[in-house]
Amino acid sequence: MKYETQRVAYPFFLVAMALFALQITFGILAGTVYVLPNFLAEAMPFHIIRTSHTNLLIVWLLIGFFGCTYYLIPEETEHELYSPKLAYIQLGIFAFAGAAALVGYQFGIHEGRHYLEQPFWVKSLLTLSFLMFLFNTTMTLIKGRRTAVSLVLMLGLWLAAIFWMFAFYNPSNLALDKLYWWWIVHIWVEGVWELIMAALLGYLLIKLTGVDREIIEKWLYVIVGLSLFSGLLGTGHHYYWIGTPGYWQPIGSIFSTLEVIPFFAMVVFAFYMFWKGSRNHPNKAAMLWTLGCAVIAFFGAGVWGFMHTLSFINYYTHGTQITAAHGHLAFFGAYVMLVLALISYAMPQMRRVQPYNQVMNMWSFWIMTSAMCFMTFTLTFAGVVQTHLQRVLGMNFMEVQGQLDMFYVMRLGAGVAVAVGLVLFLWSIYGRTREQVPQTANVPGTA
Repeated sequence: MKYETQRVAYPFFLVAMALFALQITFGILAGTVYVLPNFLAEAMPFHIIRTSHTNLLIVWLLIGFFGCTYYLIPEETEHELYSPKLAYIQLGIFAFAGAAALVGYQFGIHEGRHYLEQPFWVKSLLTLSFLMFLFNTTMTLIKGRRTAVSLVLMLGLWLAAIFWMFAFYNPSNLALDKLYWWWIVHIWVEGVWELIMAALLGYLLIKLTGVDREIIEKWLYVIVGLSLFSGLLGTGHHYYWIGTPGYWQPIGSIFSTLEVIPFFAMVVFAFYMFWKGSRNHPNKAAMLWTLGCAVIAFFGAGVWGFMHTLSFINYYTHGTQITAAHGHLAFFGAYVMLVLALISYAMPQMRRVQPYNQVMNMWSFWIMTSAMCFMTFTLTFAGVVQTHLQRVLGMNFMEVQGQLDMFYVMRLGAGVAVAVGLVLFLWSIYGRTREQVPQTANVPGTA
């Protein structure tokens, strides 16, 4: 690790992993309710558990992105971070706001808009924290060198903040509300977050493969172009049934179909760089998470997204368990695995030791990834049954739910397996190292 201020990322990773563990806990609670409908019905209704689960996902991923940025931006700019103190204050504000929202949900304090349930004052604190982060990193970028990785990353982060502003706009017309609501929920995860993903993936491949930066940066620009071209108008696949004009059906179908392309490009990009590079970096676990991220993102966001994105298919499948299957694997592959990859790469360096506990780390990869894939298949089969019984045959919703009990039990088991995988990951990263060997400059990727 070349720059002392890269250590700022450490507390961000700690907080992110703590919230990740809490998110999985709420996910297991939600899965239990599907199996035992009266579980915690009085103490914590299902809609509160689900809201907590989804909000924690967004909050911990953002904190993870902040930590990843603070780790790589000094190295990319060849300049120490503008203000480490500001970064710590920003983390405190963001974590406090997220915790306040989570506690508030347990008492029914929320605005009711899915993913945007935070009260106005919480949204304001989150915005303040985000702006502090952007100021800190942008000033660092201005004072140092500019690379494609840092520019694409900062573009994605700035666009994320800009589109977040629509969270403050809540029109009384429901169709109008949903139209702008998707400008955050869709354009974030299927547009500007893809820029963040591509930049972080590019950084990891530069460090782990040893391939020339110029080659990776050319690929990066292609992926960014494809992501923005397909992702922005691809928002139209959410406009099919909310009262918008009919022309959104062909537009949404065509451009959301094209959203598969940047994810496929990321798979080709990652494996081409892997085979082109030396492939002898000592941190095998970080490489595994990096390659796995590209593959699972392609299947979760690309293939499973394509399965129900065409309007004439979505007419039957929207809002079923097929949507849940797509959402779980897409988020896990594209963003969760990415943050875990960068943590796996950065933590040994921040602890000033050689890559450690890698077998355990790789076991956590296979357990978590296998469990998420099994959960996705389970929810997909459940969604197909649900679509046929409910949307085709017209069976009552609750009757259909009774036919899906077996799938929900399997989904709960998969959630428990994900929790086991996370425990292994946390122990491999934060537990004792076998060899407390200081890193040296001749270890590939550590300089």
